[in-house]
Amino acid sequence: MKSDSSTSAAALGGLVGPVRGSEPDRVSAAPAAAAAVLLEEAADLLVVHLDFGKALQTCERACGTLARASVSEEPAGTSLEVKCSLCVVGIQALAEMDRWQEVLSWVLQYYHVPEKLPPKVLELCILLYSKMQKPRVMLDVGRAWLQDLDNQRLPEYQALVQLYLQQILLPLGCFSEAEELVAGSAVLTQEQKLGALQAISTARQQQTHRHSEAEEVQKLNQEGSSSHKFLSLLILLRRLWDFAVKHFFSLPFKKSLFAALILCFLVLKFDRASPFSLPFLYKLAQIFHHLREAVFLTSATARD
Repeated sequence: MKSDSSTSAAALGGLVGPVRGSEPDRVSAAPAAAAAVLLEEAADLLVVHLDFGKALQTCERACGTLARASVSEEPAGTSLEVKCSLCVVGIQALAEMDRWQEVLSWVLQYYHVPEKLPPKVLELCILLYSKMQKPRVMLDVGRAWLQDLDNQRLPEYQALVQLYLQQILLPLGCFSEAEELVAGSAVLTQEQKLGALQAISTARQQQTHRHSEAEEVQKLNQEGSSSHKFLSLLILLRRLWDFAVKHFFSLPFKKSLFAALILCFLVLKFDRASPFSLPFLYKLAQIFHHLREAVFLTSATARD
């Protein structure tokens, strides 16, 4: 999945900008600052050199540096910000290499649980999997993140509720869960709730309409299949009848008549009370009638 390089540069500019002003001594000494330098290198590899593989490797090396850092050495905020930026670059590198299926597992190896994902990382994951028509991958992840009490106090929470609703719940047809999410959300305004509920109602109606159309198409296909089978059966019976008539005409008429009479006597002799006897004789009489008409017609044609 390829993306525009200028867009990537604009998106990453805010992430790596402050790193350029870091003091050289602190960069060499502090793990978070060293990771920030690697972040800048990874961004250059991604946007300028389009070397997505090396950009991903640089992000992984920087995340490893942060993992080894002691809490007492660095402020938690600095490390978390750099780590989030590294994951953003890594996500885009994976997407550019068409390895988007690995994105969620890749970020979770650094954050371990969905509840700890930064809002920006969660947003990118939702957009990515939704664009690739795999929203179900983010269903449980987004649910766990939104239910976390710490995340509900974040300023990005409201936007992520709406994003999760539009990109995950509605495409998957989780309308009841969507209604519960909207009704129980304390961050959405009344106007936003009404708009969300209207969107849910519209999506439910569209799904019902699609299901009705699918059932009608399936019914028409079944009817067409039944008609085709019936027509095939009629053609087969016609061919059998033609074969039988030709076979009788190929034999002398007297021999055919004699053979039919013997068969009739055998049926009556073995089971005179059989309910199949009379229909059999009736059908046999019809056959003789058709044969007689055919013989007379042939004789008349020959005389003419």
